[in-house]
Amino acid sequence: MGKSIRDDYGAKNITVLEGLEPVRKRPGMYIGDVGLKGLNHLVYEILDNSVDEHLAGYCNNIEVYLEKDGSCTVIDDGRGIPVDLHKSGIPALRVVLTTLHAGGKFDNETYKTAGGLHGVGSSVVNALSSHMTAEVSRDGNVYRDTYERGKPTLKLVKNKLPIVGKSKKTGTKINFSPDPEIFAHTKFKADWIKSRLHETCYLNPNLHIHFENRTLTTPEIIDYHEPEGLVSFIKELNHGKHTVTKEIMLKGTLDKTEVEVAIQFIDAFEENILGFCNNIYTQEGGTHLVGFKTKFTQLLNSYARQLGSLKEKDENFTGPDTRNGMTAIVAVKYPDPLFEGQTKTKLASQDVAKTVSTIVGEQLTHYFDRNVEDVKAMISQAEKSAKIRKAEEKAKTNLLSKSKFSFDSNGKLANCISKNPEECEIFIVEGDSAGGSAKTSRNRNTQAILPLRGKILNVEKASMDKVLANAEIKTMINTFGCGFSEGYGNDFDISKLRYDKIILMTDADVDGSHIDTLLLTFLYRFMPDLINEGHVYVSMPPLFAAIPKNKPEDKEYLYDEKALNDYRKKHKEGSYEVKRFKGLGEMDPKELWETTLNPDNRVLKRVEIEDARVASKVTEMLMGSEVSDRREFIYEHANEAVLDL
Repeated sequence: MGKSIRDDYGAKNITVLEGLEPVRKRPGMYIGDVGLKGLNHLVYEILDNSVDEHLAGYCNNIEVYLEKDGSCTVIDDGRGIPVDLHKSGIPALRVVLTTLHAGGKFDNETYKTAGGLHGVGSSVVNALSSHMTAEVSRDGNVYRDTYERGKPTLKLVKNKLPIVGKSKKTGTKINFSPDPEIFAHTKFKADWIKSRLHETCYLNPNLHIHFENRTLTTPEIIDYHEPEGLVSFIKELNHGKHTVTKEIMLKGTLDKTEVEVAIQFIDAFEENILGFCNNIYTQEGGTHLVGFKTKFTQLLNSYARQLGSLKEKDENFTGPDTRNGMTAIVAVKYPDPLFEGQTKTKLASQDVAKTVSTIVGEQLTHYFDRNVEDVKAMISQAEKSAKIRKAEEKAKTNLLSKSKFSFDSNGKLANCISKNPEECEIFIVEGDSAGGSAKTSRNRNTQAILPLRGKILNVEKASMDKVLANAEIKTMINTFGCGFSEGYGNDFDISKLRYDKIILMTDADVDGSHIDTLLLTFLYRFMPDLINEGHVYVSMPPLFAAIPKNKPEDKEYLYDEKALNDYRKKHKEGSYEVKRFKGLGEMDPKELWETTLNPDNRVLKRVEIEDARVASKVTEMLMGSEVSDRREFIYEHANEAVLDL
């Protein structure tokens, strides 16, 4: 008998990665991904270190520059990272920038509260940068250290950093260039960074942040400072909306945890609650939001009964009822937070829920006792929600129970043979022509095809009854199998999803892009967890096929004009023919399989959300009824459009 795999498994199989090697080997473990989201995360990590200096009481000014060469510079006027010798025998600055889990954030006396990636932020950014330069001003001197891909490039003299200047100021300056070996694209998304900077100033009223985007022909310069803090944040979120209460500000400290909550209600059927812990946006919420929501629902139900809006026989308002029309920001500063996941999207510290609940209960009770008209306005919003919820629950039950809503009753779905969701994928296809070709060329075992007729309803402008009455939308809801969530209830259960991948496969033209947009709007508003958990993709069919005349079997598929131009530069004119695909329906089954369906060859774009607040706002603006903001957005971003001429 030969050796088994287990017999061969020994100490020689164990790999130990030194220094910052683990970061470069598995960057996704540290920054989430290596796309735009992860790229911008590098900026946030350096920024958060400067903000932590502000929270400690030593920094009031931060400067952020997107440089012409593609690098980023962050400067603060804090104490400056220490440069004296660490017990390891090298300067502390170098320890911080080259060692995981090294920094002042592990010393509760240095930083009472801190953001950043569990103390590994600076070293992770260094590891994923092709170049980094750090300059520290302290003790009257300016010290410098330089790195390439996380490794120091300056030789120390007597274990000391070189002094490159004198300064009466203190602070830290970090310049870094994202490594193209790690990131497919290294151009920062300026809009996301500006949103983060502005948000940081809302959360820190005494902080000033100067931003410059020097990559533009005319540099963009913005100074952020929000002395009213969360009140200004609420005003910005509700700008242009009809408000029904004043801005409510609640503050308190308990057990070393600082809590700030800002609340305002608008006359609209929506809920917008943002959570922050130590200045970090917790996109998936967490215990601080649980404590706030639970206490708010209890209090509003209690006051509704005291004021006679709810009778003894009436059931309580649900949580979503009480938050109908609510815009709220819950920000906590907590000494030692626990998060779910490396990139801190959900707060898990259990005692924070109790602390927030206690402070909100005390502060909000005082406010309610003194502002009865605002309480009545909130109760009125809850009553509207409850009334519509009950009517829509009845309508939804009727619609879902009708025989015409039964699974695939319209016969359009060509399902796959496998019933294992992990290996199954469904293609949402535009029209019967492309649908017929896709059904012929697919792998019937694992690939399902669902053709749609034309453009689906724009759900951003439609009422719930119209949405649920739309045949295409009903078919998708039933086909996916996991229900939907929107407005006043939540019947969505992702564990019942029948397909691991939902792939939008439309023509590579303006109409196809419009259909993608309508479909993504529907999925984002009614099934957001499909996007959040990485199940939604957009296919990338080629625009051209270049076919050599003397060897047609060497046909190459080209996905855009640039690829076509590159092909022309490399091949003699007249030696090939170019076939232009105007639509998926024009491809024969073999071409469709080779380019768009075959997992070994196809190109897919996974749909991700970097910033839920920005995504919701942009969706509302682009797909809603208001025209002026949409026109302004289109003008502002016209130079980013990719046109197929």
